[in-house]
Order: sequence, then structure tokens, then C-alpha cells
Amino acid sequence: MGKIAGFIGLGVMGQSMARNLAQKLPADAERELIVFDVDKARADALTGKIGDVKITIASGIAEIGQRADIVFLSLPTTQIVREVILGSGGLVEFLKSGSVVADTSTTEGSTVKTAALELEKKNIAFLDSPVSGGEKAAGEGTLSFMVGGKKESFDLLKPYCAAMAASVVYMGGTGAGQTAKAVNQMIVGAAFTVIAESFSLGVKNGLDPKTLYEAIKGGWAGSKVLDVAAQDMLSRAFKPGGTVDIHWKDLGYALSLSKDTDTPVPVTALVHEIFKAARAKGEGKKSQSAVVRLWEDLLSMEVK
Repeated sequence: MGKIAGFIGLGVMGQSMARNLAQKLPADAERELIVFDVDKARADALTGKIGDVKITIASGIAEIGQRADIVFLSLPTTQIVREVILGSGGLVEFLKSGSVVADTSTTEGSTVKTAALELEKKNIAFLDSPVSGGEKAAGEGTLSFMVGGKKESFDLLKPYCAAMAASVVYMGGTGAGQTAKAVNQMIVGAAFTVIAESFSLGVKNGLDPKTLYEAIKGGWAGSKVLDVAAQDMLSRAFKPGGTVDIHWKDLGYALSLSKDTDTPVPVTALVHEIFKAARAKGEGKKSQSAVVRLWEDLLSMEVK
């Protein structure tokens, strides 16, 4: 009998990830995906069948824990991840021996290590499996997975991750996936910030931002972050895939890691403060590109 997959957390990322997982489940997996979200409407949006896979909406965490062999999590905060795995009524109380929990959220390292230790006591594997690529890549099934944990558990999980991803890379032991995600978020956060700063400088000095983007996108400044930021600034939509709030949180995890290992990260500390300022301004629910609003207010202009 094949393994049954479960998915908890059907938000901006999780909804698309669960759909892609159902569409491309490994051939030897049970043709069922069990899903749950505290917002029932999100789960209901997946009701029925996707291809030959039946979508079962669980009544709660307990049902997924009792029935699933592999459980993916896509949750917004470390506190929620901890509660879902280790809290009263959490997965640790229901999963059977030999199960695997894969946390695709961006989760603080201390919680990752605690979860792995507590689950291991019941012969349940834990893989920190954060993803990068945002809402667009989640929808297209082209995410990048960075996975930490035991290699044999990774080998079991990889075909399931591949249903949602263009890249699935084993980073090392427990916590290695989240360390890689911290590096990713440091680079992305700094890029969003310097794009906001540099485009504000260009517009203040008479450049058209659309022409500026066209001029630099094919050179060394070109990147996926530049493409997203330019689209956001020019459209003024600032529609979230990732948000200022979430990226500020993620940078905080990177700073915690730097403190624990006595690693200087002055650029990230400054970027974290810029995201904090954007949150204080009320831009927290908007996309990361909305940090440009800080410069626009200072300069009494808009990058458009």
C-alpha cells in the first residue's frame, strides 16, 4: 500500500503547493491527499479530485496525524509551527512510527531542533524544508526546496517535493535547510532595499523608471527580485506574495542565527531596520517592494 500525504496550511503558498502535489504525486503514493487549514474556505477550494487524486478535507490536525505518512506544513510563524507539531493536540500525539514531517515554512532554528528531537523520540522524522520563489513559483510548481535532516528521510521525501519544485537540494543535518533559507532571505531583502533606494535616486534625478528597468535588466543588475520590484513600483499594486511583515520576521531569524554563532551581519541588520520602518509606516501587509514608499515619502515623489 502506498504512502498517504497530508498538507497543513493552505494560504498564499500552501494552496498552490498542495494543488501541485496532488497533480504530481509519485506513482507509488496512495491516490489521496489529506488537507487542513483553520480557514475552512481555503480547504474547500481544493474539494473533490485533482486528476486521479482524491482530496480529503480533514476535520483537524488529529485526522491528518492519524492517517498520513508524510505531512507537509506551510505555516506563517514559528509559534504556529511549534503548536501544530508539539502543542496539545499536535501531530506528535497522533503520527505513527516511521512517519515524516516536512516543514516548508520559514521557522526559527531553535524550534526546528526541538521539533526534530521530540519527534525522533517516537521514531518520526522531521525535515526542515523551507522554500524560495514566492507565490508565482508556488503556482507554477517551480519552487526551490532547501532541506535539512536525515539523508534517508530526504531520499523518501524528495519525489514529493519534486511535485512542487524545480529544485530540491539536500543541505545537511537538522537546521541546515533553515540556515540556507536565512541566507536566501538576507540576499533577497538587501536586493529589495537597494532597488528601492537606487530607483528613487534615479527618478529624483530625472530618469523614467520604466526606461531605467529596461536599460539594466539585461546586465549584472538583472534578477528575479528586480523584475518583481520593478513591476510592483510601476503598477503601484504592491500585491503580496511575500510581505514586508514576513520578510522582516525572516530577517529577524537570520539575525538570531548570527548572534548565536557570533557572525557579523551589519548589512542585514540595516535592512532589517528598513523593513521595520516600512512596517511602522503601515506597509507591512504589502509586498516587499513597498519599502520604496519610505524613500518616496522622504523625497515627496513616486517611482512611477
